[in-house]
Amino acid sequence: MLELLSPAGSMEALTAAVQNGADAVYLGFGDFNARRNARNFTEADFASAVSYCHLRGVRVYLTLNTLLTDRELPAAADLARRASDLGADAVLVQDLGVLRAVKQAAPDLPLHASTQMTVHNLDGVKVCADLGMTRAVLSRELSAEAIGYICDHSPIEIEVFGHGALCMCYSGQCYFSAVVGERSGNRGLCAQPCRMKYGWGGKPDGYPLSLKDMCLADRVRQLRKLGVACLKLEGRMKRPEYVAVITRIYASLIKEDRMPTAGELRDLETAFSRNGFTQDYFDGKKGPQMFGTRDEKTPEPKELFAQARQTYENQERSRVDVKFYAMLRPGEPVRVGVEDPDGRVVTAAGDVPEAAQNFPITPEQVEKQLSRTGGTPYRCLGVKALVEPNLNVPLSALNALRRQVLEDLSDQRQALPQRRSGEYKPGVRYENPAAPPALTVSVRRASQLSDDLLALGPAALYVPCGELAAHPERVRRASQGTAVIPILPRIAWDSERDRVAGELKKCLDLGCTEALVGDYGAARLASSLGFALRAGFGLPVFNAQALKELKRLGFRSATASFELKLAQIRDISKAIPLEAVVYGRLPLMITENCIIKNRSGQCACEGENTLTDRKGERFPVVKAPGCRSEILNSRKLFLADKPEWRHAGLAYARLMFTTENPWECVQALERYLGKSDWAPSQYTRGLYYRGVE
Repeated sequence: MLELLSPAGSMEALTAAVQNGADAVYLGFGDFNARRNARNFTEADFASAVSYCHLRGVRVYLTLNTLLTDRELPAAADLARRASDLGADAVLVQDLGVLRAVKQAAPDLPLHASTQMTVHNLDGVKVCADLGMTRAVLSRELSAEAIGYICDHSPIEIEVFGHGALCMCYSGQCYFSAVVGERSGNRGLCAQPCRMKYGWGGKPDGYPLSLKDMCLADRVRQLRKLGVACLKLEGRMKRPEYVAVITRIYASLIKEDRMPTAGELRDLETAFSRNGFTQDYFDGKKGPQMFGTRDEKTPEPKELFAQARQTYENQERSRVDVKFYAMLRPGEPVRVGVEDPDGRVVTAAGDVPEAAQNFPITPEQVEKQLSRTGGTPYRCLGVKALVEPNLNVPLSALNALRRQVLEDLSDQRQALPQRRSGEYKPGVRYENPAAPPALTVSVRRASQLSDDLLALGPAALYVPCGELAAHPERVRRASQGTAVIPILPRIAWDSERDRVAGELKKCLDLGCTEALVGDYGAARLASSLGFALRAGFGLPVFNAQALKELKRLGFRSATASFELKLAQIRDISKAIPLEAVVYGRLPLMITENCIIKNRSGQCACEGENTLTDRKGERFPVVKAPGCRSEILNSRKLFLADKPEWRHAGLAYARLMFTTENPWECVQALERYLGKSDWAPSQYTRGLYYRGVE
């Protein structure tokens, strides 16, 4: 059965979801989740929510899916332990350090890979399984074909989003809100910059980053056939009435195995949409037709929401199927039993029945009394009653026995699980290296690798694997002692795996032995071909535990998240060598939609393409592998005149060249080597001093 998972940003929304047919809900408890601005739940609220849901056969998933610092990990581990003790059915995580802490503190609590982990291919799903996860939430950009392939070969359950807001960027890879506004989407405080105005040619006159909401209501049957285990509805920031409307409709579609009616589609759009819906990603399409905005003056659908409130306010939906048993025999106490779908059986005994004087009780009367479950979460599927003749029992006694067995059954259904708990232990601390970091260089294009740049002898050259495969002469010109390391795409679907593998094999033939990867699936692919692994910024490191987990996975080095302050990077215990980006245009988004093609109607990646925001800031848009787009920051990160990055315990410091011409690349590297006083005309210190919320 396809599980329906609904959002619960508050207790009222949770009630709305449960009473309208959700099989499971996901919610935040405390501050460590990707919707920190939702009302979320206190510990008492969480306990009540789990009890309420479990009584009604609904699972509860805790969202713990943000990046956390070392100082925050003990509290997060304690939160996970308490949630496990209170009966949470699973926890969603993004941060490998959080995963490691949860395993220590709550070893029996199932783990799900949040969509924030950017899992979008089978190799990535298999890494999640290797990490001990039982379910992976796939990226929202995947097509039905891609989802089906993963489901057919996955060793764990697959969950997909079916309705609600679409982020422009792949979830977990967006830094726009953090870099521009210091509110990190990876920390649960996204300011939604994709909903703002931008434009081309210096005029912010449109909304090229604002996608319509997804609606797969007429694809529910297809999702089941694909092998999807769970259909997820987005909306923890939405009103309870909205949750009620969308849950009711999707629950009906799943239960009745049918297509939506015109009225249901109209209700979904009335509840919330951005100029309608899109299902193009699922259908394998992209383009400008997928974009839309929400008019803030759109009136609240008062009538629809009033009807929705009636479905959960002061009402109880009978949703747990039970069977009753009764036995009335002379000289023995009346016995009544009840069985729930999970095989729990509860029995109770009453008084010995009397001999009937006039009208003996019949099996039909017993069945009628026991089947009266209105006003409770239970729905009677049937009664098996053994009633011997000429006996009499007051109907009130049967009612009392029915209430007693249902109360006892409710107690069992709400009983807390017996689980192990442990203690979070940070483990051994590693001293920072005394030497200053070695300088490394990454480029977008092989043409940036001029002879002058190579002569400066950086410790490593990171070059996209496609560029290396196409320009092998650049590798051969690198100076002795400079490692040439292919960069794998952060996003590569299973349909692109063979192409990437072919490029990597050419890199192997060129003598490359290491690979820089920013995706769990890419890591598995590169490792299978014999490459040693370096983790790029797409595998974010926010704490020491993440480094330990990456080491366990076989990584030789990792890249610190550029959402950290330099002081925080300095304080991280480094189980493996740590690198940080110290120069360049930071990547803000990587998008499945090619916004350049959306604008012009044709491929125009090689020219200059710049988005302008309301403040006049200009953001370069460049091509990413697979006909995707990457939006870069308007200003270059520049730290050469600052000493702190040299004393942060880094093994490597990376200069990341994107839009620079070969001359600029040389000037920047010479400055960081102390050979000039060059500086970009406009620059930023990034988040290394400001930090993020």
